[in-house]
Formats: sequence, structure tokens, C-alpha cells
Amino acid sequence: MTIETLLLAGIETLKEYLALHVLMCLVPAFFLAGAIASLFSKESVLRYFGADAPKYISYSVASVSGVLLAVCSCTVLPLFAGIYRRGAGIGPASTFLFSAPAINLLAIVYTAQILGFEIGAARAVAAVGMSIVTGLVMATVFRSEDRAKSRMISAAGESEINPLHQTALFVLLLAILVLGGVIGTWLWRGLIIGPLVLLTIYVSRKWFDDEQIHDWLYETWDLTKKIFPLLLVGVFFAGIIIELVPADLVVRFVGGNSIRSNLIASVAAALMYFATLTEVPIIDSLTRLGMGPGPVLAMLLAGPALSLPNMIVISRVMGVRKASVYITITVIMATIAGFVAGNTIWR
Repeated sequence: MTIETLLLAGIETLKEYLALHVLMCLVPAFFLAGAIASLFSKESVLRYFGADAPKYISYSVASVSGVLLAVCSCTVLPLFAGIYRRGAGIGPASTFLFSAPAINLLAIVYTAQILGFEIGAARAVAAVGMSIVTGLVMATVFRSEDRAKSRMISAAGESEINPLHQTALFVLLLAILVLGGVIGTWLWRGLIIGPLVLLTIYVSRKWFDDEQIHDWLYETWDLTKKIFPLLLVGVFFAGIIIELVPADLVVRFVGGNSIRSNLIASVAAALMYFATLTEVPIIDSLTRLGMGPGPVLAMLLAGPALSLPNMIVISRVMGVRKASVYITITVIMATIAGFVAGNTIWR
């Protein structure tokens, strides 16, 4: 395999990513994240995701908030960065970071249809449980830093913005993001999403002053320039990794249901890049080559939650130490979930 072949594989993966995800996924996600970071009330974020919020509220909301979001491990990053900047505790924020791409409704239904109801149900239950455990561990490990951050954010001032306007803007931006991932044809995207975009521009000009809109655009651009270049680098190298590691070699090591096979499946999935829903047909093809059901579940859990570009960016957002702990927890939990399910459900 020549260097030219590897470079072409990386470029092709990058071109596919840009064509499929930038306009309808990342652009709305960055604008929504910028709005969260600048226009949305800190109190509303802290009420549900703050370090001092009741755990049964913060982790419940964070673990299921991705059900309607058709986002992948990369599209979720600006949303995570937005709520984390706004004051979300590291625990609930990590729960959201894991759960949003792992349990979106489309992915769960599609998994059940293609891979079977048992695997679809196991994926949904395990993803919610893993996201909560991951968040609780992160909150425990970094408790002191979380409290210091919470005190600093609480002491900061905040401009008055009508909560109804915040909510309406959030709904509009969220609708654009979700519909962009659900609607497959450009004609219907233009007919449905186009008016929503125009309405969003109109109400933004009507409800928010020039300074608030400037802050929103600044936060959007700031997140974009910090995250997007790293995503491109990560996607490029993910394409090279996939080319270097052929599927038949992966299947050779994940055909059974040992701890090793589940760990290999988790690590391999974490290094790959799965666009929204694409993990299902890819894993389906691996099952036809002999991949065991335990490693299938491990890959379904680790793959959407992690990817090479995802890991690069979260290291920038939350720091290398926190990102390392988060990545390690995710891989270990996916390995355990696959091993346990493989020895109980599919024994």
C-alpha cells in the first residue's frame, strides 16, 4: 500500500464528510452552540446541567436529550462545547456528549430493523446507562475543578434576555438541525428548512439587539475556528486508518465474545469515524463476516460516541486530562457492556 493510496483514502473520506455534513449538520450545530454560549440564560443551563443541580434531574435530562437529535460524534461537539462553556458541570456535559450521538431515535430504530430487535434494545438501554455512569465518574474525578468553575460562572454578570425569545430561538435552531439530518432531498430541504432559516433571521433581528447578535456570531465563529479545522484533520486521518486496517483483519479478532474481542471492537470503533446511521450497515457487513454479537454491541456503543476527530476536539474543549479519562471510561464501559450482553442475552 503506497503513501499515495493512503493520502487518496484520507482525501476521499474528507470530501464525503464535507459533502454530507457541513451544510445541513455542522452549520446549524455551530449556530445553535453559539446561541447557547451567548444568548441563553446561564440559569437555565445551570438548572439542568450545573454541577450543583440535583443529580436525578441533570443526568436524566442529559442522558435522553439526544433522542431526537440525529447527530454523529462530530456534530455533537459544538453543542457540547456550547453548554460546557455556559456552565454545565463536567458530569452532565459528559453524559450529553456520550448519549446524544448514541441514542438518537433514528439510530435506535434503524439498528433494530437491520441488526435485530434485541441488539437495538440493548443498544438503547446500554447507551443511557453508560452515559450516566460516564458522567458520574467524570464528576467524581474532577469534582474540585467543577466547583471552582461553577463559582466563577455564578459570579459573572449576564444581560437580560426574554426567556420566551430564548426558547423560541432554541426551538427554531433545533428544528433546522434535526430536519437537516432527517430530510434527504434538497427539494424538500429548500421547501421546509428554507422558510425556517428566513424566520430565524427575522425573529433574531426583531428580538435581539446588535450587541447580542454580535456576541452570538462571535461565539459561533469562535467555536467554528477552534473545532472545524481539528475535525477536518481527524476525518482525514480516520480515512487513512480505515484503509490501513481492513475489515477482514478486524473480524478475525472480534469473532468471539472474549474480553479481548470486545476491547478490540471498542478501540477500533473509537478510532473510526461513523457518520449518523452509517455505523449500522458497516457493522451489519462485519456480522456477515463472523463478528460476534457482543463486539457488535461494543462497537455500536463506542463508535457513535467516539471517533478520531471527536477525540482531538474534546481534548481542546475540556483539556487533555479530562478527555483522556472520558475516552478511557467510554472504551472500558463499551467493552464491559458487550462482554456482559454477549454472555447473557446472546449466550
